[in-house]
Amino acid sequence: MRRLLLVTAAASLAAIGVASSQDATMSFFVTSVGSGKGADLGGLAGADAHCASLAEAAGVAGKTWRAYLSTSDTDARDRIGKGPWFNAKGVKIADDVASLHSDANAITKQTALDEKGEVVNGRGDKPNRHDILTGSKPDGTKIADQTCGDWTLSGAEGAAMTGHHDRTGLDDSAAAKSWNSSHASRGGCSQEALRSTGGDGLFYCFAVN
Repeated sequence: MRRLLLVTAAASLAAIGVASSQDATMSFFVTSVGSGKGADLGGLAGADAHCASLAEAAGVAGKTWRAYLSTSDTDARDRIGKGPWFNAKGVKIADDVASLHSDANAITKQTALDEKGEVVNGRGDKPNRHDILTGSKPDGTKIADQTCGDWTLSGAEGAAMTGHHDRTGLDDSAAAKSWNSSHASRGGCSQEALRSTGGDGLFYCFAVN
């Protein structure tokens, strides 16, 4: 009987260890910094590389990272794998692509953490950094002419659709509360233009494996 209890206890501890390990493996984050060049991220390849660099600096290696960004011929929802995704604290963000783009996702200011597990400034904070670059509609598909030249522009031309990671805006509309499709940038794609509406050139990163 004693042996059975010990075996059962060991199995239970092993299961807990596996679960903890899974939860601790970050597969979603908001970039702590952008490119520094507004919405010029070096295209999708540059944005993906930025995700990978930040994740590796935070101690998460061996994953393939994709920026949640749409372009003129690519939908953000098709870039990010199948899920599930967890933040740096082990909190599940969504089980799959469908739940991510529904009310079932768990994206809030408290869960949309950066790669270091820190809260990203939102509405009411100084500076406000809640405008997250996406170029996407609420369902994760592309929006024509709102991707800042497929993430290569940093001047007065172009515009980028942004979402609010803190799910708050000027009112209680669905757009104001949208994590991925709230409003377009105003005044172009420069760092200054993005900051003027409450952004900083940040974007979402997802691990595809």
